[in-house]
Amino acid sequence: MKNRLFVVGAIVVVLLVAVAGLVGWGAGHYSKNTKTVGEATTAAAPVDPKVAAGAHVFVQFACVQCHGVNGQGGVSPDVPALKVAGEALTSAQLQQIINHGLGESANPTKPYMPVWGAVISKRQVDQLVAYIHAGLPSVSDATPPTVPHGQGLEVAGATLYVRDGCINCHGPNGLGGVPNPLSEDKVIPPLSGGDFRAEFNTDQKIEDVIRSGSVIGKAPIVSMPHWGGILTDYELKALVAYLKTLK
Repeated sequence: MKNRLFVVGAIVVVLLVAVAGLVGWGAGHYSKNTKTVGEATTAAAPVDPKVAAGAHVFVQFACVQCHGVNGQGGVSPDVPALKVAGEALTSAQLQQIINHGLGESANPTKPYMPVWGAVISKRQVDQLVAYIHAGLPSVSDATPPTVPHGQGLEVAGATLYVRDGCINCHGPNGLGGVPNPLSEDKVIPPLSGGDFRAEFNTDQKIEDVIRSGSVIGKAPIVSMPHWGGILTDYELKALVAYLKTLK
């Protein structure tokens, strides 16, 4: 009798193990061949490569900081939403604005779109125009860097220097060297070195020139935009703190 019970118990155990194995295999097989709801909703639709390139240029040159994410506006009442402008303007008109700038150059309290003609290539301009005419769709990884908080002004300022496109004209670490053909020095001035320190020898002077910009002519002269209506007081102070760390 005991032997029979032992045999029956052993059979039950084997069956339970087999059932558990089948359940595990089925779950694994199902998970490998299906997507979760989250995965399905986060999958990005295919984007034309030229449009995708334009989205990355849009971020790299800080267009997003004035025109808003996906060109939706809302950053300043003086800066248009590109979703609307893109429907109204031709490619030639958009190219003209990007290359030659637009806005109230004499009023430092109003945003002024800089002259990009000497900085952005024709290919990049074409990509920007394609992105705008496509309706400025979301493109994977075409997002500005996140500004760190709680790590000090200098760290925040270093990220702002990249996020806001300062690096495109003033160079890595503020070393300068970007051409500005019709200016006195033929290049955009560096933000480091003895000459910069002598001219901007206080925090307030540095902050003031960031606020007011430097609009000194039309293309191919590169003009620095007014940041006073775009950046917060904290962001301005963070940029100043970072610039003071440069060589």
